[in-house]
Amino acid sequence: MQRAFLSYIKKENLFNSSDKILLTVSGGIDSLAMVELFHHAGFNFGIAHCNFQLRGEESDGDEIFVRSIAEKYSLEFHLIKFDTAIYAKKNKVSIQIAARELRYQWFEEIRASNNYSFIATAHHKDDSIETFFINLIRGSGISGLHGILSKNANVIRPLLFTNKNDITKYVKSCKIYYRDDSSNASEKYIRNKIRLKLIPLLKELNPNINQTIAEDIKRLANTEKIYRKEIFNKSLIVVEKHNNSISFSIKELKKLDPIESYLFEFLQPFGFNFAVVNEIVASLDGLSGKKFLSATHRLVKDREYLLIDKIPAALPKVSQAMLTPQIANFQIDEENNIIENMGLKFVINKLLKPSVFSFPASNKIASFDYNKLNFPLELRKWQKGDVFQPIGMKGKKLISDFFIDEKFSIQQKENAWLLTSRGKIIWLVGHRMDDKFKVTDKTIKIYIVELL
Repeated sequence: MQRAFLSYIKKENLFNSSDKILLTVSGGIDSLAMVELFHHAGFNFGIAHCNFQLRGEESDGDEIFVRSIAEKYSLEFHLIKFDTAIYAKKNKVSIQIAARELRYQWFEEIRASNNYSFIATAHHKDDSIETFFINLIRGSGISGLHGILSKNANVIRPLLFTNKNDITKYVKSCKIYYRDDSSNASEKYIRNKIRLKLIPLLKELNPNINQTIAEDIKRLANTEKIYRKEIFNKSLIVVEKHNNSISFSIKELKKLDPIESYLFEFLQPFGFNFAVVNEIVASLDGLSGKKFLSATHRLVKDREYLLIDKIPAALPKVSQAMLTPQIANFQIDEENNIIENMGLKFVINKLLKPSVFSFPASNKIASFDYNKLNFPLELRKWQKGDVFQPIGMKGKKLISDFFIDEKFSIQQKENAWLLTSRGKIIWLVGHRMDDKFKVTDKTIKIYIVELL
């Protein structure tokens, strides 16, 4: 076992002998085997233990036991107690998910603050097979069928080379004492059901089912590497990024086959599931403006693009009404020189009209006849029915019609601001001034606003 352990670490390039490793130790047979293997190899490591306070005295007993192991080998010992049930209820997740979120966040905090190179968990081949079936049942796509990875960022799994049976033999041969977790026998957890019911049933059909699935997992992992490369290459053509905005070219998407699979992979990081992706695909030839929501993001079908942005974290629940642009306004006094609010920043200058004044070329700079303005000015979101006279035009125009003529995207419309003077629009910010407030030969003083 020791030889195979060292060989696997080298083969998978899990870590270097000089690295300091944080071992996550529950007190069970797998984690105690990992401690023993690391100890005999002479590696530099410490122990972290989580008391999830779910099994009363049994949980406290595990804590005491793991602490004694750390003392036995003179190891650094890190301990935390979680109110797991309260966290699960508050965040509306299962106990298993709550425990996972809590422990991995804490492990990373300990790793970073104590100079550990990696976090090691005691997952083995059987765990990887169980994970394969869990993901298959939940429908996680190809990314969930590679089982447990040997190395994922700062987390390593140095026991994936072996299985439960061999670990048990090793522990018995070394006379290692460990603690049994009574919850492992409970069939209320999906992983336990797979281990206790599904796997034995499959073994009746194929006695070597564990080996068969392990080989399939390896092939799927290799297949996924090819698949991911293709997805990445196509994303370079389809996906466009502008500052914090992400868009997907509908024209380029339609060239992909199967379009549903490509789009699912593009959108999965934003929380969209396959069912919603199918609805999005069905909308591609429809009218603009249709919205699709995940728990964290909103996707809008525009004329030529699918536009995606993050739902503000301040919103407690996602609803269509909450995603409607809110009317927000604030005032700009005559003496203001710098304005910063609602994600916008303006620098304001006032000067007597110089003889060589020239109109700024940038749409982000607006110059007004100071004497035509009434203070305070007001900056607000546009509203339906807003009208102005774009500079250079004789007649008035609805802001909404201006959007259509200039081919504004839905996101551009939602992010449009108006600068007004006594209710009259003087500037569609960053785009077009109103003709009635422009600088002329008769202008004595100029008011300049620059959008940064």
